[in-house]
Amino acid sequence: MNLVDYSRPSAKHRKIATSFRDTSLKDILVLACSLLKEVLAKPLNLQDQGQQNLVMQVLKLVLNCLNFDFIGSSADESADDLCTVQIPTTWRTIFLEPETLDLFFNLYHSLPPLLSQLALSCLVQFASTRRSLFSSPERAKYLGNLIKGVKRILENPQGLSDPGNYHEFCRFLARLKTNYQLGELVMVKEYPEVIRLIANFTITSLQHWEFAPNSVHYLLTLWQRMVASVPFVKSTEPHLLDTYAPEITEAFITSRLESVAIVVRDNLDDPLDDTATVFQQLEQLCTVSRCEYEKTCALLIQLFDQNAQNYQKLLHSASGLSMDMAIQEGRLAWLVYLVGTVVGGRLTYTSTDEHDAMDGELSCRVFQLISLMDTGLPQCSNEKVELAILWFLDQFRKTYVGDQLQRTSKVVRLRSDVSRVPEKAWKIVKVYARMSEVLGITDDNHVLETFMTKIVTNLKYWGRCEPVISRTLQFLNDLSVGYILLKKLVKIDAVKFMLKNHTSEHFPFLGISDSYSLSDFRCRTTFYTALTRLLMVDLGEDEDEFENFMLPLTVSFETVLQIFNNNFKQEDVKRMLIGLARDLRGIAFALNTKTSYTMLFDWMYPTYLPILQRAIEQWYGEPACTTPILKLMAELMQNRSQRLNFDVSSPNGILLFREASKMICTYGNQILSLGSLSKDQIYPMKLKGISICYSALKSALCGNYVSFGVFKLYGDNHFDNVLQAFVKMLLSVSHSDLLQYRKLSQSYYPLLECLTQDHMSFITNLEPPVLLYVLTSISEGLTTLDTVVSSSCCTSLDYIVTYLFKHIAKEGKKPLRCREAAQAGQRLLHFMQQNPDVLQQMTSVLMNTIVFEDCRNQWSVSRPLLGLILLDEKHFSELRASLINSQPLPKQEVLAQCFRNLMEGVEQNLSVKNRDRFTQNLSVFRRDVAEALRCDGSTESCSLDMMS
Repeated sequence: MNLVDYSRPSAKHRKIATSFRDTSLKDILVLACSLLKEVLAKPLNLQDQGQQNLVMQVLKLVLNCLNFDFIGSSADESADDLCTVQIPTTWRTIFLEPETLDLFFNLYHSLPPLLSQLALSCLVQFASTRRSLFSSPERAKYLGNLIKGVKRILENPQGLSDPGNYHEFCRFLARLKTNYQLGELVMVKEYPEVIRLIANFTITSLQHWEFAPNSVHYLLTLWQRMVASVPFVKSTEPHLLDTYAPEITEAFITSRLESVAIVVRDNLDDPLDDTATVFQQLEQLCTVSRCEYEKTCALLIQLFDQNAQNYQKLLHSASGLSMDMAIQEGRLAWLVYLVGTVVGGRLTYTSTDEHDAMDGELSCRVFQLISLMDTGLPQCSNEKVELAILWFLDQFRKTYVGDQLQRTSKVVRLRSDVSRVPEKAWKIVKVYARMSEVLGITDDNHVLETFMTKIVTNLKYWGRCEPVISRTLQFLNDLSVGYILLKKLVKIDAVKFMLKNHTSEHFPFLGISDSYSLSDFRCRTTFYTALTRLLMVDLGEDEDEFENFMLPLTVSFETVLQIFNNNFKQEDVKRMLIGLARDLRGIAFALNTKTSYTMLFDWMYPTYLPILQRAIEQWYGEPACTTPILKLMAELMQNRSQRLNFDVSSPNGILLFREASKMICTYGNQILSLGSLSKDQIYPMKLKGISICYSALKSALCGNYVSFGVFKLYGDNHFDNVLQAFVKMLLSVSHSDLLQYRKLSQSYYPLLECLTQDHMSFITNLEPPVLLYVLTSISEGLTTLDTVVSSSCCTSLDYIVTYLFKHIAKEGKKPLRCREAAQAGQRLLHFMQQNPDVLQQMTSVLMNTIVFEDCRNQWSVSRPLLGLILLDEKHFSELRASLINSQPLPKQEVLAQCFRNLMEGVEQNLSVKNRDRFTQNLSVFRRDVAEALRCDGSTESCSLDMMS
């Protein structure tokens, strides 16, 4: 049901789906529900597999009806907790009948696990019904029935011992809070009892963490949203969250600490290894934990002190067992994660001065642990604790060190000075008061020093541990974004050390030894982006300072040059070049001024860019090598902040484009020699590189730093060559691949937009099969759900149609100086006359989008549509007649008037004023037609097959 057939245009599919929804889907749902009522009326024979299969299929049928893509949005199913089911208004009566919900709750209680799980899945959809389906009283009644069902399940929880049922019930609870406000929930009579049952159920689930770990997320989502809603509740009814939220937090904390010993002793999968799930759960817990924060803070202080003391005893114990140490380190990792979580929770919940003082108490303990562990490096180290520390540091940065706090963070140097601090700064003072006493950390300047010392330590000692290095570098990158922080950071000794010593001798992760996988090199880009931002603070126009900074890369390039010339150790060269390309891309990304970018270009050209060209020639079939080099070139082509607007006497823009042209042509010609590739190989081996080439070419074409007319004028073929490479690569890609791979489509279509805007002479000179391929790609892109792609297609089509319209308008007025342009226009006109269906198809697609679909980019659609109508008014009249005649007589005159209004005041030209008038008319037209075509209940579908 509603299965997408990729061989059919998406607009056609959505129109068929709409017709099916309006004519058949409700009847199917009613029939399936009546069959399920029969199942309850006579007991199911559990021994009869045929009966079980029949019930399963009926339940799946109901679920597919409720999962139907009602509005053609193709919502991402991975965004499960955000989903609202857009039930049609005509189904309202079915949902308002109490028997409907009772049916599925009864089925859950009556059926065996596999079938009861399907019943719960249906209830998830019932709980997700859009709010506007009901009036306020109806919604309150419907919610009451849902809450009664929850109470009944929790009072008889035996069925939840099945993992499938448990998971679906957790989803059900999360959806309930997503679609209903806390103020509505507390008004339900059964709320106090139900919230107690849900709290107990959540606590039990957290305590049995190994039972269904992937379902806990939904329970935490429920509590997070409930606690976050507390400030907005206007009802006088008690929400009871101040009672239950601290219990949930305590259960999470204690259960995670207790899990460590079981994981270590029984050699189970460690939840800490799944960092994505850990982060997700902690981000949900951070809001819950700040409710009645005093209780949570007292518990964490007690547990942290106790575990830190045990850890120190083990460190000083000569006979410390490795298993005991592993348990203690696992507990410390969880505690550090939890401290970071509750500190980060300050941004999500109302805080007081006392809460900030508590944050200071907790933070002191983590900073002391950092000092203790770093003094034991490299002998005493634990990856899980390090990753937890980085989580804590990042949460502390976001909460107490960010740029947004700088105006109020003139914190005290001595406790006696508190009275002099502005009132707004008191919160920051409270955090640092305790840290000042214990650690001597009096303000965020001292914290930044601690941060940078930790970063340098990690980069020095954890070079072989990719997770720690990449997380450390991401933390450094986040620190280097704000200008105020950058000014403070460059004064720190650790930063000065990094700027002068970024070599593998000091930071082993910059090495190229075989012990590092090529994927580990990715983090080097992040490192050099952050480092270059720090360099830029005081760089100005100091070329010597820049040369000194680039010295390690200069040495590496000279080494590569020697090895290339002597033809030995090719594998070392390859690894060195991959590292250099990633380093340079990070540097180029951070250089956002003309002066600094020019320094980099002068450093690279003409000595080092040819080396990268040679690497593309030699290793074109190895994406691990070509991808970073192509991405570097794409970055160099980006005219961000007008950094490539070289001086008028400088040829750098043209020189840069020539180098890019050579590289794209080399890669394009070589990659096509690979021949046909398997489905799993085609993207990494070929399409990814093509998409980067297209992105680089698009940046050059729209960067406004190259005058492309110069190339033809002086007989330079670099521009023509790169356009031919574009065509060759394009023809090697199928239309389906063009739309299936998002990165490819999002680089190809914007590039095509640039070509149709400024280089229509190139488009008109394309061979007819190539031009047909391009126009077909536009036609198919118009119907995609990706608005970046569809909008680019509309713009490209508008440029083509406008070019054609202007050519026709000028026919008969052909001065000699315009002969070449006239010939180009004539070629395009001749092609369109030979293939009239191309533009007619696109007119149909755009009209279909406007009339029948959820058009998200109406302005973009309107621009080419006017030109299409003016170019072929006969076809537009046929479309109009087809739509009008397909409707019942009473609606025909209304629709005819809609079409008359659409063209009212619109002239036979494509001036901006005329286009704007048409765009305004189209907006009114779309609204009026939707009103006219609105179907009532069982009337026949109003959809029109405009695609046929």
